[in-house]
Amino acid sequence: MRRPPDTLLTAPLVALTTSDLAYFAAGGALLGVTPFFVTGPLGAGPAAVGLAVGAFSATTLILRPLAGRWADRRGRRPLLIVGAALFAVLVAAHLLVTDLAWLVVLRLLLGVAEALYVVAGFAAVADLAPPGRAGEALSYNSLALFTGIATGPVIGQALLRLGGFSAVWGGVTLLLVLAALLAARVPETRPSAAAPVAPAPLIHRAALLPGLALFTGLAAVSGFLAFAPLHAARLGLDSWSAVPAVFGTVVVVCRLLFAKLPDRAPPLRLAAASLAATAAGLVCAAAVPAVWGLLLGATAVAVGTAFLTPAVFAAIFGRVPPAERGRAAGTASAFIDLGFSGGPLVLGLIAATAGIPAGFLAGAALTAGGAVVLGLRRRPAPCAPGAV
Repeated sequence: MRRPPDTLLTAPLVALTTSDLAYFAAGGALLGVTPFFVTGPLGAGPAAVGLAVGAFSATTLILRPLAGRWADRRGRRPLLIVGAALFAVLVAAHLLVTDLAWLVVLRLLLGVAEALYVVAGFAAVADLAPPGRAGEALSYNSLALFTGIATGPVIGQALLRLGGFSAVWGGVTLLLVLAALLAARVPETRPSAAAPVAPAPLIHRAALLPGLALFTGLAAVSGFLAFAPLHAARLGLDSWSAVPAVFGTVVVVCRLLFAKLPDRAPPLRLAAASLAATAAGLVCAAAVPAVWGLLLGATAVAVGTAFLTPAVFAAIFGRVPPAERGRAAGTASAFIDLGFSGGPLVLGLIAATAGIPAGFLAGAALTAGGAVVLGLRRRPAPCAPGAV
């Protein structure tokens, strides 16, 4: 694929980002509505909310490294299309759910689609970025993720009011069909020499420490996003979708204004500062029993989140060759799944026994620990191409 060497916003990157926008808007709608589906028609409590929200990430935790190998050997494009299409089929199947067990089964299967789509997407973004601008490309591309988080719950709440949960499942399915169609417009980006002769190890060493940082941050953030709507409703905020909307909007603004920062600042130090900001926001949301405290906390959490993922992946992709980007992305994104599955589950258990604010404080402690670990590590250890 020919292009000027410094061109960033190419047609393939725009097509991929637009597909991501539809995909993550669908995911945002599910994130906002699922807790009310669990506590409403299914008649379960906070612990069940954590189980249902986090269940899909348990599957992706296992499959992401495999998806990374497949992306390096078979290409990025097929995984993008199949992942989005499979997600659409499984969301449509929510129309048949009548108890918590079947919802959890579907959420586990959703993890298969998630693993394929997201790993291939990370690798494709790095392939499409000019040299030395992977962090900037990820910042712009991830606007789709956080725009989806901001608008998805609003879409979900509007559909819920319009036609109940059936309208939500149907509307989300249509968004995912659109994501699959847009993914089909993305050409194959895998370098021609990317397929190794022999199977490579699944776990890439260069992604381990940055991936651990990503886990601590996203576990806390996913737990916060899972329970912030319920907490907002209990504080008297009828438009509970305003909390994820504020979160997503702040992330989008930060990534637009500071898109080049992950390529210019030491990436792991930037990640440590991001974790510290997230911890401060969670403490605010827990300590102030008012809507303004929750919104202020969501803003601080969003500022931290805005820089965490681009910084982490800039650190990783700056240390691995193009032929290993799929495996590196698969390893790092496995930590994403560990965070997304473990965060809501653990915070749900804490919320069930000690209340939602106590869950927020637990998330703050986790991210503070991650910030300390990265802050004490002055530079990443050199890493030759390879894995453990």
